[in-house]
Amino acid sequence: MLPFLELIVSDLLDDPNGGLVVLSSGLPLPSLVAALLLLHDASAGSLLLLSASDTQKSAISAALRRYGQPDVPLPSDIPGDLPSHNRTALYASGAVLFVTPRVLVADLLTSRVPPSSISALVVLNAHRLSDTSTEAFIARILRDHSPSSPIHAFSDRPHAMVAGFAKAERIMKSLFVRRLHLWPRFHVLVSTDLERAPPEVVDVRVPMTPAMIGIQAAVLGSMDACLKELRRTNKVDVEDLTVENGLFKSFDEIVRRQLDPIWHTLGKKTKQLVSDLKTLRKLLDYLVRYDAVTYLKYLDTLRVSEGVRSVWIFADSSYKIFELAKKRVYQMVRADGTKISVDTKSATSRKRKVNNENKKEAGIGTGATSAFETDGSKVDTNAGVVLEEVLEEAPKWKVLRELLEEIEEERRKDIQPKEGETVAEDAGILSEIVLVACKDERSCMQLEDCISRSPHQVMREEWEKYLLGKVELHSLRKRNKKRSQEPKGFGVLDGVVAAGSSENSEPSSISKYENDALLAAASGINILSKEVDVGDNSQSESRWKDFRKARGKGRPRKGSSKTQVPEAKSYQIDNNDKNEKNEKTSSKHGVHSDAETKSAGSYRENNLENVCIEKDLIQGHKEESHGAALNHIKPLPPVQFFALDSDQHILDVLNTSVIIVYHPDMTFVREIEVYKAENPSKKLKVYFLFYEDSAEVQKFEASIRRENSAFESLIRQKSLMMIPVDQNGRCIGPSSSCEPQSVIAQNSLTRKAGGRKLQEKKMQVIVDMREFMSSLPNVLHLKDMHVIPVTLEVGDYVLSPQICVERKSIADLFQSFASGRLYHQVETMSRYYRMPVLLIEFSQDKSFSFQSASDIGDDVSPTSIISKLSLLVLHFPRLRLVWSRNVHATAEIFASLKQNQDEPDESKAIRVGVPSEDGVVENDVRAENYNTSAIEFLRRLPGVTDANYRALMDGCKNLAELALLPVERLTELMGGQKAARMLKEFLDAKCPTML
Repeated sequence: MLPFLELIVSDLLDDPNGGLVVLSSGLPLPSLVAALLLLHDASAGSLLLLSASDTQKSAISAALRRYGQPDVPLPSDIPGDLPSHNRTALYASGAVLFVTPRVLVADLLTSRVPPSSISALVVLNAHRLSDTSTEAFIARILRDHSPSSPIHAFSDRPHAMVAGFAKAERIMKSLFVRRLHLWPRFHVLVSTDLERAPPEVVDVRVPMTPAMIGIQAAVLGSMDACLKELRRTNKVDVEDLTVENGLFKSFDEIVRRQLDPIWHTLGKKTKQLVSDLKTLRKLLDYLVRYDAVTYLKYLDTLRVSEGVRSVWIFADSSYKIFELAKKRVYQMVRADGTKISVDTKSATSRKRKVNNENKKEAGIGTGATSAFETDGSKVDTNAGVVLEEVLEEAPKWKVLRELLEEIEEERRKDIQPKEGETVAEDAGILSEIVLVACKDERSCMQLEDCISRSPHQVMREEWEKYLLGKVELHSLRKRNKKRSQEPKGFGVLDGVVAAGSSENSEPSSISKYENDALLAAASGINILSKEVDVGDNSQSESRWKDFRKARGKGRPRKGSSKTQVPEAKSYQIDNNDKNEKNEKTSSKHGVHSDAETKSAGSYRENNLENVCIEKDLIQGHKEESHGAALNHIKPLPPVQFFALDSDQHILDVLNTSVIIVYHPDMTFVREIEVYKAENPSKKLKVYFLFYEDSAEVQKFEASIRRENSAFESLIRQKSLMMIPVDQNGRCIGPSSSCEPQSVIAQNSLTRKAGGRKLQEKKMQVIVDMREFMSSLPNVLHLKDMHVIPVTLEVGDYVLSPQICVERKSIADLFQSFASGRLYHQVETMSRYYRMPVLLIEFSQDKSFSFQSASDIGDDVSPTSIISKLSLLVLHFPRLRLVWSRNVHATAEIFASLKQNQDEPDESKAIRVGVPSEDGVVENDVRAENYNTSAIEFLRRLPGVTDANYRALMDGCKNLAELALLPVERLTELMGGQKAARMLKEFLDAKCPTML
């Protein structure tokens, strides 16, 4: 264990009350928790670990095994479906247990686990806590019944600890701890331990291509423009609105946290600006992470999905993003080599495009011509135009391969003098593996393909997928056109969509001519793929199967012995020599002409029969590139790709000596430093791949600055923090118990038993077990209410024998209406309780507005949430709607509803809605005791209302007895002579006969 970790553990154990530890991101938090677990004494009670993720559980168990203590058992996990008596036995065993907050708080309230049997409580991910979280609820119960049990809280997200006003201080108060331990990376002891034996670091700066530089500048320009527009609203803090902050995901949370309380007052443009900033951040991130074809495909998706609503897409710099992204993949070139730039912004070209489509559909496509501007000159489309493939590879791909070749070459030089020693070769297999760290799983798979094959072949496959996707979209659009030409009447109900929805779904910046060229290229790919399948189908299938079998996820890989560079292809479109080209193509392909006709038959109507593939040129490129590849083959070391998003700790398992950080990440860099500090005698070489002058470097450096500034803010807060020594946590949030006892005693009247305050009985609330995922039970307990956790079949909260509450958040309300679950829940509540209540609870940090003014239409819509609520209230007249601003307001509403009401019975509330197995029981409230069909029939009789049908049920046993009752008795039961006569006349009326 590193020395600074031992010091942290000793500082924690010095305070019997516990403390809050905040570490830098990437420092060994699992090792720190494992060291704390090693000092646990089973005779003192159980040690419980709260809020641990699956990754943290496995990392803590691995750290315990790494410490090599055979007598220390690994922590056990308590699942939520474990029977209660088994959980009680585990709590009493004195072991170390992983437990979820929902299970533990229910066991504490039901006394399944006595608080005195808990020796200590360890809370992970403390940055997620709040005043009303379940962990704070557990800490309050533990402090009330066992004040001597320490609470240790840990967090490795310092920037999350400063999000909000005095968040660290509020977390400490909610956990009842008084000491804050800060351990940043720039701490003297941490720096000394990590820099004692640093690894060898090689910083490789890869220059970006001119197109990537242009796209990055355009995206940053669009982001700056959106931020300027957002500043003009004067509704957000200007200091946070910087491009540097916009590079992180937390920027969205910062903006939404400021705008949520006034979200209903914002216009559509401001809301769209917040969404556009998130999209632009993704564009900046995907530029350095994905290949050119995938990036273009993502841009095409954005153009279709956000083209109408987005603000950034109409900025001046956005046009440059799309154009440069296309130039990285392909470009339009004339037969003489002149590049074509299509002016897609002119209205005349758009009109010409529509006219050409109409002519083409009408069959007038033989002599149509159109003009495009190229550098000020008119170009006739009858001239031959070639779609030239660029397929720009990521610059890091080539550098990665060169690094792997260099590493293998150095390794062979080191092994060469020891050829006679075969033992060292077998023992060092794991250390020979090169670890390549990428951002996500997709990047790992693509880089693995680039290593096993050639980068150009990977780009070729992505390009073919892109073209085939264009083909599918085009065929789908053509089918929609044919359907729309059939007469279907008028109006939306007849199936007619507004003009421009399907016909103009193609992005406006892609011209018809360019689109036809892409479809022609896709048709050519289909032809070539069929020829290859006919030529050597069996060979290709066997090789492909062998390759797929050899590809194992997480398996070390040797470099491939053969590297094939696929050929470059050109697709020529010539309207003048169309017939000659078709004759040459058909005679040239011979046997495959039928297959070619079938593959290209669906595009004949779109003038795509003029496809000509220059196969001689392709064959020449193929032979030349294949010969060049064979001459430059170099062996590669085994490679293990690792996705940083998986949050797995792989360094101790893999025990590698060479690491290539393909996508730099601050957390992973700290893990490398800790790994080298724990193994000082091991040689470790780390390569960092950065794009020079890119947002990738800026984001990496900004993440370090952001963490340092967060620690500086926490250090200032710690120096000014005021936490009372005898604080009991009751002053968190609005509560009537915050008033001092002396003031209450002074206000008491002396005539009442000499000023003695009468002992008030605690209010009881029966709460469903599933509701402990929310914060409301915690706030109810804070309001001095006795919370009883049970499993309820009907409702979420039972306030009295007659009041049952179904609680819905806004998101849950929409989902319940969509699934129909809410109708069934309200129906069962109305059947068993006199006063069913639907509680609609809003979030504390969001606006108390159900819908914004812009979302409310003029007409009544059956799909509107207001219409659905109105229908629900009309169908269940006894249902009461309660609107609550937050959980504290809900607790006040519950307290007012319970005034002058009896306390609920726990045994009866559990039996409500539960099917009985032993038949009908007297004075029971189970569903089988009521004939629901007869009750529904009774309520539909004339004169029977919601006010009198229960009296009729109590006055007679069944419907037959009801029919024999006299009018006087019916008047007494129904409370009116008019309703009694109406019912009696209906029951005594003669049925009409057919005779």
